[in-house]
Amino acid sequence: MTKTRKPLQKYRRVVIKIGSALLVDRATGLKKAWLDAMCADIAALRARGVDVLVVSSGAIALGRTVLKLPAGALKLEESQAAAAVGQIALARAWSESLSTDAIVAGQVLLTLGDTEERRRYLNARATINQLLKLGAVPIINENDTVATTEIRYGDNDRLAARVATMVGADLLVLLSDIDGLYTAPPHLDPDARFLDTIAEITPEIEAMAGGAASELSRGGMRTKIDAGKIATTAGCAMIIASGKPNHPLAAIEDGARSSWFAPSGSPVTARKTWIAGQLLPAGTLSIDAGAEEALRSGKSLLPAGVREVKGTFSRGDTIAILGASGREIARGLAGYDADEARQIAGKKSAEIPAILGYAGRAAMVHRDDLVMTGKRAEEKDGRRDEVHA
Repeated sequence: MTKTRKPLQKYRRVVIKIGSALLVDRATGLKKAWLDAMCADIAALRARGVDVLVVSSGAIALGRTVLKLPAGALKLEESQAAAAVGQIALARAWSESLSTDAIVAGQVLLTLGDTEERRRYLNARATINQLLKLGAVPIINENDTVATTEIRYGDNDRLAARVATMVGADLLVLLSDIDGLYTAPPHLDPDARFLDTIAEITPEIEAMAGGAASELSRGGMRTKIDAGKIATTAGCAMIIASGKPNHPLAAIEDGARSSWFAPSGSPVTARKTWIAGQLLPAGTLSIDAGAEEALRSGKSLLPAGVREVKGTFSRGDTIAILGASGREIARGLAGYDADEARQIAGKKSAEIPAILGYAGRAAMVHRDDLVMTGKRAEEKDGRRDEVHA
């Protein structure tokens, strides 16, 4: 897997995420000229044989403008009403702009459950792949008319990363109101340094993330780093770039400043991509240093290495695994229900029958159901942890 940035047209399948502030002006509504230029860029990529998918924010921002809702935070029901109105206008705008180059747009609205539940995930993937096969450009957004505050993505950065891994994209482009990753929020720290290339997302990189930059944005650099972790683990490169100029993709091609995140050299399998990218683990397992080393060498997680069990989960649910430092290092499918996991945590596998009353499984999380998601903070030489697929 290459660690060097290449031109956009050299990628096979590209997912482009567009922030609300790029598409919608708070006072005047849709930025039609910008959208037309963006669609021209998409047409140019498609003409070179690149599959293009768009994750487009803007429904709520556009809807609140149409409905003349006041500035500031909206109540849930106000957001859902704004989304209901704005999504119609947003879909029409994309369809009209793409049709200039004889491109058909297909609308796909997703909820968190569509990517977290395996069967729905596969169904959504099949629909999107069929749209691409038929030559359409999928325009994807979260279904904000039905999503609740508790059960939602809440930002399109992570949704875009999940879509990218779902369809096997090899590049994710996050267009926003900032031109890349800095060592600190540049609007707060004048000494913040720009980072052109990020070889891996370490704890130090995560610590550089700031918050949302405008009232139209629900994401920020924090969610972009989260998106990068999801995408790069699956072998998908990621670019963070400013979308403010017209023709933002052409600007990237012409050398405009942007941050490039290298894909993993050992991308996980399709099934493990789904596990690693889940946003809402049902629980956590805290493990000791010995168990952490065992996982990094490709072994299963045994009960003896588990120090604490949190959450309410069932066998087969996705759980996060925290290393000795307290940071997440892996995710996997639970081999036991939470109550049973608590009973056998810290015990040897041979003790399981006496504790539970049946033989059970030797592993708390089997290596075939586990994927490493975190990096050692002390690794400075660019060596990546092995991902065992």
